[in-house]
Amino acid sequence: MARPVKEKFDVTRLRFVLLGLLVGLMSGTVVSAFRYCIEVGLRYSRLVYGHLRITPFVWWQWALLIGVNLGLALIVAWLLKKEPYISGSGIPQVEGQLAGELEMHWWSILWRKFVGGVLALGPGLFLGREGPSIQLGASVGQGLAAGFKLSGTDRRLLIASGSAAGLAAAFNAPIAGTLFVLEEVYHNFSPLVWLTALAGAIGSDFVSLNVFGLVPVLHLSYSRSLPVSSYWHLILLGILLGLFGYLYQRILLVMPRWYRNLTHLPRPLQGIVPFLLVILVGYFAPNLLGGGNGLIVGFGQYVPSLLVLIAIFVVRFVFSMISYGSGLPGGIFLPILSLGAVIGAIYGVFMNQLGLLPHVYIMNLIIFSMAGYFAGIGKAPFTAILLVTEMVGNLTHLMPLAVLSLTAYLVVDLLGGAPIYEALLEQMTMPKTVQQLHRPDRLEIPVFFGSPLNGKMVRDMPWPKEALLIGIRRGEQEVIPHGDSLIREGDTLVLLTDATQRARVKRRVDALSAALGKTHQNS
Repeated sequence: MARPVKEKFDVTRLRFVLLGLLVGLMSGTVVSAFRYCIEVGLRYSRLVYGHLRITPFVWWQWALLIGVNLGLALIVAWLLKKEPYISGSGIPQVEGQLAGELEMHWWSILWRKFVGGVLALGPGLFLGREGPSIQLGASVGQGLAAGFKLSGTDRRLLIASGSAAGLAAAFNAPIAGTLFVLEEVYHNFSPLVWLTALAGAIGSDFVSLNVFGLVPVLHLSYSRSLPVSSYWHLILLGILLGLFGYLYQRILLVMPRWYRNLTHLPRPLQGIVPFLLVILVGYFAPNLLGGGNGLIVGFGQYVPSLLVLIAIFVVRFVFSMISYGSGLPGGIFLPILSLGAVIGAIYGVFMNQLGLLPHVYIMNLIIFSMAGYFAGIGKAPFTAILLVTEMVGNLTHLMPLAVLSLTAYLVVDLLGGAPIYEALLEQMTMPKTVQQLHRPDRLEIPVFFGSPLNGKMVRDMPWPKEALLIGIRRGEQEVIPHGDSLIREGDTLVLLTDATQRARVKRRVDALSAALGKTHQNS
């Protein structure tokens, strides 16, 4: 009697979970240090402005402050000139790297982004720490991949894991960090991707919790849940958030051109403008300095009057554009959340004054609006819902969060708004490096529900000549394709191509899918 053949134990997932944990622990250490330095810098900045407000005018103190800010702007400009890819949030750069559209030197990015981010965020510019944290984590993942001599898909898995770890450490939000990478950055929900990303996020969050404690980053609470009979407020507020989200997208994308036309400064030196203007904000409104988490938490103790809220929104909206549009190292994630909270407060106070909303529900709308505004601008509603849930520390508001986020998302979508990070990536110029030339790579393309590719045979598809279909991942199985293989919803197509052709092949497959969809509709 023949003995049953024992299946070979596959350690692939265990291996990448362990690698993800290692990436997470190292990324968590780097990002926690980054976050700590920013908080210290912001604390001292507020002390300086507080001192200037209560003491008589002394010219040399103001001259010293202006000189210090100019000096910081010049240091950051030097860093940007040496490494242009540290500009902005860093999320578009990571997206481009995972898509194969650009290549970066991990150590150059890591230390320059760290120093440049601290120097830009510490003085109180309206920038977020989350984007730089994601790029820092991605650089750590890339560095470890280089140390283990990993390439192709394995290397991208560690970069994605580092990205998730960076966001998890920035906000103490491991689940949202994982989902953000899947939904917004990597655009792939394969088991190996989310396992590695989740392991990285957990390891990073473990480090961050030990440094900053267990209290949620935006710990807000409300006494009563919004009744279903008041959900019409979510629809109106979602429309408002969608309109302002689309406005935010349009202005942010034209800011580089406005800077170039109005200042005539070289791109690295444009940061001088926000470094000087932040002095005025710091003197007259020091509590508004920074990405906005202090402002959001402050709503838990006191919600200002309607006119004050409108003034706060105008200042934060305008100066957020000035800060990020200059190209300084810093993100828009947290500024978007703070603007959403202010819009929610404005709507809630206004409706309360009209007698249409009890005051007790204003805090509910403030919390919900953070998710709605980010869902509209980032076109990542699941990340928005989970992020606010983890940052606030309350699981009882998932339904209103979903209603508001979906409404805002649809409004921006109907207006033609694109995911902001993809739009920012398209604006970047990405020269190919020698290391990218003639290097084989794998491209994974998911077949979503309703895709025109569903039901097609492999032989009936005009595949791009720059790529070869080498596998179809179907659940836990890897199917070797042949001419009669049927493509199904939920499959992941694995194509072999050159590293320089990844983005082009992806666009051609997307265009092919769209053409098939139109043909099906016409028939």
